[in-house]
Amino acid sequence: MATSGTYVTEVPLKGNAEKHYRRWRNENHVFPDAIGHHIQGVTIHDGEWDSHGAIKTWNYTCDGKPEVFKERREIDDEKKAVTFRGLEGHVMEQLKVYDVVFEFIPQSEDGCVCKITMIWEKRNDDFPEPSNYMKFVKSMAADMDHHVIKA
Repeated sequence: MATSGTYVTEVPLKGNAEKHYRRWRNENHVFPDAIGHHIQGVTIHDGEWDSHGAIKTWNYTCDGKPEVFKERREIDDEKKAVTFRGLEGHVMEQLKVYDVVFEFIPQSEDGCVCKITMIWEKRNDDFPEPSNYMKFVKSMAADMDHHVIKA
């Protein structure tokens, strides 16, 4: 059995949790304009932009390299959480499980926390742990903060 794990981190954000959640839940198509240094494109393959179970492909840059990620979306409106469940792409060459949950937790009227939980399992122990992908998604959440506030 290959190594598996869970990473958890929190990113403090300005603005209310609902506004951040809506951006991540419904408006992925704006990510390339908002944080183009991370995300170069998002394409919908099945479902609608804001639908549970939608399948999307992301073109992004991680560690200076262009990569692709295909995911199935899971939405939990009660928790203000969006899960990206990995299906295909560069990260899935090394991992057989790659789920990233972005949960937006209110802290005050003008602030919230994005709790990021990454659940992963390597295909075999020769591959490194995906700490670089956790760093990437944490940076992505932090960089979206400015865009959400000014929107």
